[in-house]
Amino acid sequence: MTARIERPLSPHLQTYRVTLTMALSIVHRATGIALYFGTLLLAWWLIAAASGPGAYANVQAFTGSIIGKLIVFGYTWALLHHLVSGIRYFFWDLGYGFKANEREALTWGALIAGISLTVLVWIIAYTVGGGR
Repeated sequence: MTARIERPLSPHLQTYRVTLTMALSIVHRATGIALYFGTLLLAWWLIAAASGPGAYANVQAFTGSIIGKLIVFGYTWALLHHLVSGIRYFFWDLGYGFKANEREALTWGALIAGISLTVLVWIIAYTVGGGR
């Protein structure tokens, strides 16, 4: 009989070093979860807009506060990061980008694009909205 090799039943973080690709895969899942909760805020805003000026003013007061702006900024980043990261996964589903340098480039591209698009959307929103 051969000797049994003792090894973990499943990979653990002690076995693998955390890479950017692994971290962004986890962040992709987290942003997907965050989008569920952020969509509740979006639904609140839409329902308030349909309910009348008083309800809409309440939502605007909340989203205009520092906490509200941080939440909306986080929702914007989660949405755009999830979108760009989903495009990265789409390339992988097509069979492209599996070489180490391609994988790193796609990962860095998704990270930078998600942040850049978020900042760009907020700059445009403040420019068009007059800083409100």
